[in-house]
Amino acid sequence: MAELIRVVLAEDGVLLREGLVGVLSRFGFSVVAAVGDGPALLAAVAEHRPELVITDIRMPPGHSDEGLRAAVTLRRREPGLAVVVLSQYVQEEYATALLDTGDGRRVGYLLKDRVVDVQDFVASLRTVLGGGTVVDPEVVRRLLRRPRDPLAALSAREREVLALVAEGHSNSAIAARLFVTEAAVGKHVGSILAKLDLPPAEDTNRRVLAVLAYLRA
Repeated sequence: MAELIRVVLAEDGVLLREGLVGVLSRFGFSVVAAVGDGPALLAAVAEHRPELVITDIRMPPGHSDEGLRAAVTLRRREPGLAVVVLSQYVQEEYATALLDTGDGRRVGYLLKDRVVDVQDFVASLRTVLGGGTVVDPEVVRRLLRRPRDPLAALSAREREVLALVAEGHSNSAIAARLFVTEAAVGKHVGSILAKLDLPPAEDTNRRVLAVLAYLRA
């Protein structure tokens, strides 16, 4: 008998999560952990070392992009890990980051509303496990339509810091608002300036240029 494929599943909707566990068990998959938030996903993968991760995007605690950010983190830690995002949403920034990991192999991005056949869904999972890439055509269209964003390289925290810089706050004021040290803010600002390709120059206020990039984005 063939060995079952070990899967970690992350989905905060209890009914859908249990439904997926049932579907996967019928097709040669063993769900070794089924969790409902991003931190639990990272912990489950570290504990169980699965062959495949299936995750939603919007999960606790913030219900924004926790699942997709966790998927990017996992792929950067282990580029060969097969990861399939299954969501109702196209989160463009992290979709691009996910598809850039591991040479774009063993990764998938599927939209829940467009999965209409269980056999096709399972075939997509097996394609990813086999080293392929499966991306819903709607995701591809959204990414192709996306204009170049000068802030695309910034992390979520760096965007938050830059937004506060744009509002005119000093590093110390930003540190107080974000409950971090002023040194941490300084590091974020330095990283922002480097990612925006704003090298040191005596006659240039790089913070102003960074703000202009933020306002244009």
